[in-house]
Amino acid sequence: MDNIRNRYPAVMQIGQYNIAGAVLLAPMAGVTDRPFRILCRRLGAALAASEMVASNPALRETRQSRLKRDHNGEPSPRVVQIAGAEPAVMADAARFNVDQGAEIIDINMGCPAKKVNRKLAGSALLSDEALVERILVSVVNAVDVPVTLKIRSGPTATERNAVRIARLAEDAGIAALALHGRTRDQHYRGDAEHQTLAAVRRAIGIPLIGNGDIGTPAQARRLIETTGCDAVMIGRAAQGRPWIFREIQHFIDTGERLPPPPADDIQIWMVEHLRALHAFYGPVQGVRVARKHIGWYLQGLPGGEPWRRSLMRVERADDQLSLAAEAITAVTSATAAMTVDESAH
Repeated sequence: MDNIRNRYPAVMQIGQYNIAGAVLLAPMAGVTDRPFRILCRRLGAALAASEMVASNPALRETRQSRLKRDHNGEPSPRVVQIAGAEPAVMADAARFNVDQGAEIIDINMGCPAKKVNRKLAGSALLSDEALVERILVSVVNAVDVPVTLKIRSGPTATERNAVRIARLAEDAGIAALALHGRTRDQHYRGDAEHQTLAAVRRAIGIPLIGNGDIGTPAQARRLIETTGCDAVMIGRAAQGRPWIFREIQHFIDTGERLPPPPADDIQIWMVEHLRALHAFYGPVQGVRVARKHIGWYLQGLPGGEPWRRSLMRVERADDQLSLAAEAITAVTSATAAMTVDESAH
C-alpha cells in the first residue's frame, strides 16, 4: 500500500510551530482538561486543544476558568480555544491567555450548544460573515502567537458558507483552519459530510484539518486521500481510547494497523489518567470527573457494564484506582480471549 506521507507533508506548519503529526485532539467541553490533553499527546496526538474558554473577563477568576488555563507540565505548543462574539473582548481574551501560557489561540466558531449560540457565539457566528471577519482580524492583530479557527460547514444545509468563511480566515491571517463536516442546525445528528472540506481545500492554502465522524484509522486515511486535508481532528472517538492517535498515525504512515494494546498497557494508561484527575481536581471532584472517563474506557467491552455500575458508587480515590485497574484488566483480557477463540474457528 502506498504511503500517504509521500504525498502529504510529514509536518504541518502552524505559525512558527512544526506539527510533527497528522492526528489532533479536538477541544471538547468537560473532556479535554489538562490530564486528558497530556495523556493524548503522550499517546500520539500532535496537538491537543483546551476546553473552550469564555472570553468574558468577569469569569476569569472562577475555579473552572483557572483550571482551564492551567498548563503545568503540558508539552508545547499549548493550544487554548476561546469563544465569544465581541471583537474587542475576544482580542483581550487572546492577550490574557497568551500571558497565561497559551502558545496558539484557537477561535471557536463551531460549537452548536444552545448556551453558546444564545450569546451569538460558537457556530451562531457563521450567519454573520462581517462579524466573523472583524473577530478574526481583531484577534490576529492582538497577539504575537498563531491564531487558528474551528468552524462547521455552515448554519444550515441550504447555507453552507464554509468556503467563504475559510477565505476570510486566510485573508485575516489565520494560521490553520479546522472544519467539522456538519452544519450548525445538525448539532451531532446525522452523518458528517466531507465534500465541503474538499471545496475548502481547493479554496485556501493554509493548513486544513478535517473533523467529524472519524473513528478509525481507515476513515482518517480516506478523509486525507479524498479531500486533501493536511490532518484530522479526533473528538468523541478518543474518549476512553486515548491510544487512537498513535493507531491512526501509524496507519497513515504505513498503511498497516497496529495490534490492539495489551491489557497491561491499557491499565497503566487508565490508572495514570485517574491519578492525574485526582491530583488536578482534588480527591473529591477528581473521583467524580473520573467516573465518566471510566465509563468510556469500559464502554462496549464484554462484561464492562457491571464493572461500570460498581465504579459509579465508589467515593474514595484509592478505591476507585484499585477497582478500575481490576475492571479494565478483567474486561480487556476477556475481550482478547474472545478474539483468539473466534479466530480459531
